[in-house]
Amino acid sequence: MVSKGQLLRLLTAINRRRMKLLVGLAFVAYVASVWGNFVNMRSLQENGDQKVESKIEEAVAPLREKIKDLEKRKRNVEHWIGHENFELINHDVVEPLYIEVDQIYHLASPASPPNYMYNPIKTLKTNTIGTLNMLGLAKRVGARLLLASTSEVYGDPEVHPQNEDYWGHVNPIGPRACYDEGKRVAETMCYAYMKQEGVEVRVARIFNTFGPRMHMNDGRVVSNFILQALQGEPLTVYGPGTQTRAFQYVSDLVNGLVALMNSNVSSPVNLGNPEEHTILEFAQLIKKLVGSGSEIQFLSEAQDDPQKRKPDIRKAKLLLGWEPVVPLEEGLNKAIHYFRKELEYQANNQYIPKPKPARMKKGRTRHN
Repeated sequence: MVSKGQLLRLLTAINRRRMKLLVGLAFVAYVASVWGNFVNMRSLQENGDQKVESKIEEAVAPLREKIKDLEKRKRNVEHWIGHENFELINHDVVEPLYIEVDQIYHLASPASPPNYMYNPIKTLKTNTIGTLNMLGLAKRVGARLLLASTSEVYGDPEVHPQNEDYWGHVNPIGPRACYDEGKRVAETMCYAYMKQEGVEVRVARIFNTFGPRMHMNDGRVVSNFILQALQGEPLTVYGPGTQTRAFQYVSDLVNGLVALMNSNVSSPVNLGNPEEHTILEFAQLIKKLVGSGSEIQFLSEAQDDPQKRKPDIRKAKLLLGWEPVVPLEEGLNKAIHYFRKELEYQANNQYIPKPKPARMKKGRTRHN
């Protein structure tokens, strides 16, 4: 008859042997794993370290570009750092923001076609969820909100020039729709909050704007032409160049935004320069101002590219007492001077920006 104590001792001895066996197996597995990794690493080294370096470079290159962009954007506001009335907050408007403010200028969104087409879902989120968050903030703290809307709400217009009563002509499923329709629904949200929650809103429909501190390779007309002319590269015109645009200098826009924010005008207001030029005329003007020998290169037309764009600013003149005052050539010369300085800075930091291409229709390239 086996006693209870003897049985326990037997089980304990068996468990000890089992534990030793498991530890031994684990050790063997560990050694095998380490040896396998060592063999794999030797194999990688024997196949060439350049492959590894190439993969690392592929992964790091986009991050390096992002860092360059962040450094430039910080330099755009560095002259304000330390001012008692300035605070820089790094925040994504897609997430709620909890601060105390009196006025909100909601300008968050990529605005150039290559940038907003690059991530259309993020563009839509910024213009919808981001706008809801800013309207929610305005409601919580009793602030007035100004939405930076766009002339793109008019799409490829059938009315010329475009006034604020025109409803637009927009392709809701085209490559530009993430931005065009994003801004249209953002306007809808503003007036829904005004009617239902009593939030004070102002809506500025901004037409083409340029000036110093704009992103050099954001893919818009002004930055592309100036950058190409300064670098001696062909100025790329999409389509025949007969499309028209109206360009305002950045200081005129800022004055218009401030005037609108502090006015009693709650309906949309166009802010732009009614001086209309074809894209080809504009390319030739920038060539002349830069003194560039660059040729003009015609590429296939960009999809859904508006053929006409000119603001009717009678409302802004009448209700805000606002109109552009900086002549086009004067503004362009200031922008060109900035771009020259920026290219020198980038060259010293071994980074040369390149214009971003538009999304094009299929066709052949021709030169002028």
